[in-house]
Amino acid sequence: MTPSVLWIVTLVVAYLLGSIPTGYLLVRTFRDEDIRATGSGNIGATNVARSGAKGLGIATLVLDVLKGLFAVMFAQHMALTTGFPNGYALAAVAGLVAVLAHLFPVWLGFRGGKGVATGLGVFLALMPFCSLAALGIFAVVFYFTRYVSLASIVATAALAAMAVVFDTRRVLVVDMVYIAIAILVIAKHHGNIGRLRAGTELKFGSKKSA
Repeated sequence: MTPSVLWIVTLVVAYLLGSIPTGYLLVRTFRDEDIRATGSGNIGATNVARSGAKGLGIATLVLDVLKGLFAVMFAQHMALTTGFPNGYALAAVAGLVAVLAHLFPVWLGFRGGKGVATGLGVFLALMPFCSLAALGIFAVVFYFTRYVSLASIVATAALAAMAVVFDTRRVLVVDMVYIAIAILVIAKHHGNIGRLRAGTELKFGSKKSA
């Protein structure tokens, strides 16, 4: 397999994995509802949970994390089995593509989620200790504020920063991927940021979803 074919196959698979609209599929299957017509219309775990389906919300969270994790693991497997010398870069770019696919899934008219869970899956595969630290940051911010959006934004920014600082392999394209994922996830929260600044953001546990 030539390097160009390897890149194409890996990134196509990464996109297909990342584009699986798990929240939409779970709610459609088990409740015969369109999650996009509920709350914020987002297909992510928070909106699914706030729709009254907490179990499906947890399942959505886990599956969205696995999408990013599996995309990176597939890239790593492809690099290992083919002897590709730039496996770290391939895996990182595959993770970025999986996040982009979650944000812009072709199956839902390119209107997807916010990428927090899928991005976490990518970082778990590439920088597990930083990811665990970021989960701790998320928990602390959420505990004191009850804002899922704020905790997600802070934890995402902190995770990208830690990944760049503690990445001993120092591959520029990988560091750029870490930063890009954080920018994409935070940008997808632009509405939440506006509501946080205006003091109108809803805390977790309210009936409506933001």
